[in-house]
Amino acid sequence: MAKYKLEYIWLDGYTPVPNLRSKTQIKEFGSFPTLDQLPLWGFDGSSTQQAEGRSSDCMLKPVAVFPDSTRRNGVLVMCEVMMPDGTTPHPSNGRATVLDDPGAWFGFEQEYFLYQDGRPLGFPAEGYPAPQGPYYCGAGFKAVGDLARQIVEEHLDLCLDAGINHEGINAEVAKGQWEFQIFGKGSKRAADEVWVARYILNRLCEKYGIDVEYHCKPIRGDWNGSGMHANFSTTYLREMGGKAYFEALMAAFAENVEEHIAVYGPDNHLRLTGLHETQSIDKFTYGLADRGSSVRMPHSFINDNYRGYLEDRRPNSQGDPYQIASRILKTISTVPTP
Repeated sequence: MAKYKLEYIWLDGYTPVPNLRSKTQIKEFGSFPTLDQLPLWGFDGSSTQQAEGRSSDCMLKPVAVFPDSTRRNGVLVMCEVMMPDGTTPHPSNGRATVLDDPGAWFGFEQEYFLYQDGRPLGFPAEGYPAPQGPYYCGAGFKAVGDLARQIVEEHLDLCLDAGINHEGINAEVAKGQWEFQIFGKGSKRAADEVWVARYILNRLCEKYGIDVEYHCKPIRGDWNGSGMHANFSTTYLREMGGKAYFEALMAAFAENVEEHIAVYGPDNHLRLTGLHETQSIDKFTYGLADRGSSVRMPHSFINDNYRGYLEDRRPNSQGDPYQIASRILKTISTVPTP
């Protein structure tokens, strides 16, 4: 038997953006623990805006488990927050609202800035660097620096060690801005892994004295904001599709614009302006390979008779992927299949 360090990770009750919280407990196992071996664990919800002091107990229910290569016998445990009975989802539990659909696939493109001393990493102490243009997928110290590259590469390795399904990383359009992409089959897997990847990045940056800035428009003016584009498909969209179904789906998205924007991350009006590869927040459009549309169709989708995946470009970098996935699936569910 070995003692394992179980890092229970959850989302607190702060709004509009929940914070990641975690704490460690030690348990003995004969080998790396499986999900069904991990117990419920209580915490003080009055310290996380999830309960009152006079009745402060909340419960953590493990939902995904990953090895943590930064610790000997380390385990990362993503959890849902439950009420004291351990079976009723807490009102802050966005994961519990996601329809359980193994045929739903999601891919999230998480953009973010690295910040040091209150400014994006690589910005001069006063003023601004050269206008954006050479930074996207750039190489060399002038374009991306050295510390940023070190952090994002180390983050990638830690996530791969954990078994997170990273699909890639790249420097983004603005100086100090980066992106990682995560794909998952099933309605909740990709969202679970985005949250754990965010946790790993936040924790990694502690040792470098760097902050991760997830706000969608931390630099005003002629600088790209940060998104979390949501690529999605369902079994029907992949296998059957068709132009009529696609047009009905887009009509449903157009009818539910406010509901989508409400959970696509705060301050999105600062980012969705119609500039910097966005559509205006008060409009809904879709287009072929159009990064200025609300929803982008890849060429492969059209070429395969409107089958495959679509990209909703409206979610922003602070969005909760659970709520985003939940809203997309709710809208899809209103469209009858022929």
